Amino acid sequence: MELVSIRIITDDVARLVAFYEQATGATAIWGNEVFAELPTASGTLAVADTRTPPLFGSGAAEPGANRSVIIEYLVDDVDASYEKLRGLVERVVTEPTTMPWGNRALLLRDPDGNLVNFFTPVTPQARANFGR
Repeated sequence: MELVSIRIITDDVARLVAFYEQATGATAIWGNEVFAELPTASGTLAVADTRTPPLFGSGAAEPGANRSVIIEYLVDDVDASYEKLRGLVERVVTEPTTMPWGNRALLLRDPDGNLVNFFTPVTPQARANFGR
């Protein structure tokens, strides 16, 4: 089994895709006006319009309602990422902080309120966990 993607349902695909393109440097691949994917080396973040969940069943997903999932990006330098994101991000949850497990992490909310973590392993054990 292989995790292929995480999909966010939104009322404004273009706005959310633009945010993630700027935040990650990934270039979106548009399937059509209601669906785009932002691929990385290890997986894809998909963004879809609210018109798509009914295809899976009534009430399958609701935009902006997530409070239990964190989208995480491993970055080379979280402090540099923070400087780059300062003008883009409206809601920073936690400025770069070294966590007890050895990652330096920046937590923020995307324009829909989804929690996003940019992190860099900084201790020897954390770096080893990610092959760095």
